[in-house]
Amino acid sequence: MKHSTLSALLVSVSLLVAGGVQADEVLSTTHDNTAGKAAGAVTGVMIGAVGGPLGALVGAGIGWLVGQGVQEGAGLSASAYTVRSDDGETKVVRSPNRQFAVGEQVDQRGGRLYARSDSGQAPASGLCAAPAGAADGRC
Repeated sequence: MKHSTLSALLVSVSLLVAGGVQADEVLSTTHDNTAGKAAGAVTGVMIGAVGGPLGALVGAGIGWLVGQGVQEGAGLSASAYTVRSDDGETKVVRSPNRQFAVGEQVDQRGGRLYARSDSGQAPASGLCAAPAGAADGRC
């Protein structure tokens, strides 16, 4: 009985570790205006609520568009990256505090991107993958 439990535990751990070894690749960079959209939608709902439920919905839609435009126009857009995983799946991942170069190998954890820890090489563009003001001074 103990042997089968130990075997199951070892197989589980090895599968968990194997999933974390795969790296994703950055395909392209885009602007992310999610914060502006959200702030605009909330403001639009509050202003549009004067016109009732329909006014709140219309206000939210208009506020969403205006908020996106204001954030982008002010140059406050955050970074988002189109990333391809090893299984070929592509998706857009927000990364407001870190910058990555196209073609760089990254790890995705919890909806955020992190520099590939075992690559041992700096990004080709010279951009720092560590957050600004990192205490350890890494780049």
